[in-house]
Amino acid sequence: MRWRILALLFAARVGLGFQFQTMGAAGGELSGAFGLDNAQIGLMIGLFMAPGLFLAVPAGFSGRFASDRVLAALGLGALALGGAVSSMADGPNTIGLGRTLSGAGFLFATLYFTKMVADWFEGREIATAMSILVMSWPFGIAMGQVGHTWLAELYGWRIPFAVASVYCVLAGLAVLTLYRAPNDLPLVATGRSKGLLPREWGLVLCAGIAWGVFNAGYVVYLTFGPRMLEAQGMATLAAASVISVGSWLMILSGTACGQIADRIGRRETILTVCMAGAVLALVLLSLPGAGLAASLLFGLIGMAPAGVIIALAGQAVASERRAFGMGVFFTVFYAIMTASPPLAGWIFDRTGAPDGAILFGAALFALVLPVAVLFRMLKSRAIPAPLQENA
Repeated sequence: MRWRILALLFAARVGLGFQFQTMGAAGGELSGAFGLDNAQIGLMIGLFMAPGLFLAVPAGFSGRFASDRVLAALGLGALALGGAVSSMADGPNTIGLGRTLSGAGFLFATLYFTKMVADWFEGREIATAMSILVMSWPFGIAMGQVGHTWLAELYGWRIPFAVASVYCVLAGLAVLTLYRAPNDLPLVATGRSKGLLPREWGLVLCAGIAWGVFNAGYVVYLTFGPRMLEAQGMATLAAASVISVGSWLMILSGTACGQIADRIGRRETILTVCMAGAVLALVLLSLPGAGLAASLLFGLIGMAPAGVIIALAGQAVASERRAFGMGVFFTVFYAIMTASPPLAGWIFDRTGAPDGAILFGAALFALVLPVAVLFRMLKSRAIPAPLQENA
């Protein structure tokens, strides 16, 4: 049953990446329609993530009063509504409003999809399950890169937003109709649930930092990796194509890594190897002619442990407090994701070359392992008897 549930959640979560990519695919058409420059297009893309910084904790708190199924479906509904608003826009401000609405839906859907998988797979193949779930995001983006670009060229920029909204509506209805909570969990959480235990605060903060710096390093790679290759003389399209190889490969390597972690354990060894691979891949980008090798290493090794890292969030908090814990987890994640790319850009501007930004990305990946080790130390610490009774 749990694998059928995972397949349902994967298919529904594809809609998040599919809706996110509308702006990137239709950006050229929008520039022509409204005279948007690259900075404004970038702002529209960034608005998709902005609500998470402020809504993550309230979203987690709302899990005390409504079921995961309803809240995830509402998130998909907000994604659809935001896309519909953008598709009918007569100016940049309305597009921005639509992106913000979609971003709020993205936060709710992401939080509760993660919680649902943690509930179903707790203690059973959780790294594999989380790896599969996480790969729905690049899968949806890849669908949008091809599908939305084709639709925008044939029918104009409004159609990709509309198509993505239809997908999100259908996904929301599927979750609302077909999802079932595990038998040992209540369908609706009670309003009397207590806050996190002190130990759980430490665990969820470590999990959020690890997931945040891992994803921030990925964004730095996507943003400044092509700049590095262009500085070496590679054409813009060729540079983007080489860097994209890593994203395609991570869809396969992420699932494989999760299975390895569940079968043999040794998660810290896996993280050590993979984060060393990520750091080495970013360093290799600075060597002329090594771009493809760096991208292959990055996708096959560096990004492989995504499911292992996000699985920490499901292990940090007891099930009855997991929704609120996920809110804290994603607040930390969005804070790091908000601050890191501008800091990398500032380094680029100060140095006038992408090398410093790439090294900053390598430093972000290097932080994952010590934070994961701290998580394990906190997790293995004995819990005092009174706390065990409350947990």
